[in-house]
Amino acid sequence: MYANLRVIVADNASTDDSVAYIQQYFPKVEILTHPVNEGFAGGYNWALQKVQSDYYVLLNSDVSVTPGWIGPVIDIMENDASIAACQPKILSYAHPALFEYAGAGGGWIDVLGYPFSRGRIFDVCEKDTHQYDTVEPIFWASGAAMFVRARVYHELGGLDASFFAHQEEIDLCWRIQLAGYQIMACPQSVVYHVGAGTLPRGGRKVYLNFRNNLFMLCKNLPWYEKLWKLPLRFGLDAVSAWKGLITGDTDFFIAIYQAHIAVFKRSFQRRQRPQHPVKPISNLKGVYRGSVVWEYFVNRHTRFLEIIRKKA
Repeated sequence: MYANLRVIVADNASTDDSVAYIQQYFPKVEILTHPVNEGFAGGYNWALQKVQSDYYVLLNSDVSVTPGWIGPVIDIMENDASIAACQPKILSYAHPALFEYAGAGGGWIDVLGYPFSRGRIFDVCEKDTHQYDTVEPIFWASGAAMFVRARVYHELGGLDASFFAHQEEIDLCWRIQLAGYQIMACPQSVVYHVGAGTLPRGGRKVYLNFRNNLFMLCKNLPWYEKLWKLPLRFGLDAVSAWKGLITGDTDFFIAIYQAHIAVFKRSFQRRQRPQHPVKPISNLKGVYRGSVVWEYFVNRHTRFLEIIRKKA
C-alpha cells in the first residue's frame, strides 16, 4: 500500500446503498456526497475542488487495483515535471489475459479524431503478451485509472463538464499536450477494469461517444483542419448510422442523429477561446498519421503494432 495517500469516494448523487455500505464496512474512507449527478466530468470537478493534493488518481468504481500499483506511476511523474498525466496498464477483470477496452496499454488517436489504444482497436482487445511493457508517451490516459498533477488539472479547468461522460479524459489530455505537457503510459502498474460498470451500453452511451468526440474536435483542432475533417467525420458517422439502421439497430441510428444535432446547436453558441494556441494534431504525441478506420475496416488490421508501424 502506498503510504502517503487519502482514499476518497465521491458519491455523485447515487440512488443505491453504496454510501451506507462504505460507512459500515470501510469507516476510514472519506466520502464526499454530491446532491446532483453531474456525470463523470462534472462530478470529478466538484469533488476535486475540495481535495488538496499534489496528484489526483481518478479511479472508476469498477476497477480492481493490484499491490504496489501507485508507486511506479508517481516515480515517473516525480522524475519528470513535464509529465502531467499517466495511466497504468489496464486489463480486463473478466478476462485477465486481455487488455480492457477503456485505455488498455495507453490511449492513441488518429488524425481524424478516432481514439484507440495500445492493445485495443475498436472492439478488438489483444492478449497481453507484454508487447506494450515500455513506458512511452501516449495521447490520452484512461479516465478509468488516471493519474494527473493537481496543479495542471486546475490550471486547465479540469474536465469539460458539458461532456457529462465519455471522452472527457481525451479532451483533457489533448489540452494538457497543447499546454506543453506530456501524457505517459506506465505498464509496470497494473489494474483490472470491469467496463461499462457506470453507464451501460445502449443509445445513451452511443450518443455521448459520438457527440463528445465531435465536441472535442471542434474545441481543439486548428480552424484549417476543421474545414475538411469535420465534414468528413460527419460523413463517416452517417455511414455508421445508416449501417445500423439497415441492420435493424434503430436506437444506434437515432443516437448518432441526435449527437449531430447537439453538435450543430453547440456550434452556434459562443465558446470560450482556447487557453493555449492550438496545434496540428499530428504535432502531438500518440497520434497515428493515418486513418485507423481505413486500417481496421479495409486493411483488416486489428492489432496496434500492425497499424502504427506504417505512419506513426
